[in-house]
Amino acid sequence: MSDDLNKKGQQDRSRINMNEDHEVAYWTEKFNVSREELQRAVDQAGNSADAVAQLLRSK
Repeated sequence: MSDDLNKKGQQDRSRINMNEDHEVAYWTEKFNVSREELQRAVDQAGNSADAVAQLLRSK
């Protein structure tokens, strides 16, 4: 069954979806990084927001 796009719920802030522009905008602002930096971090750490945050802090 496909998602019902009429039902708007809370976003899952534990995962980063690089395919959704509004999510990319949220995470780039939260981490104060460019889209490219965020993409590299997601490629390295996976889509877990905690793992990406830890990776970005370590740089």
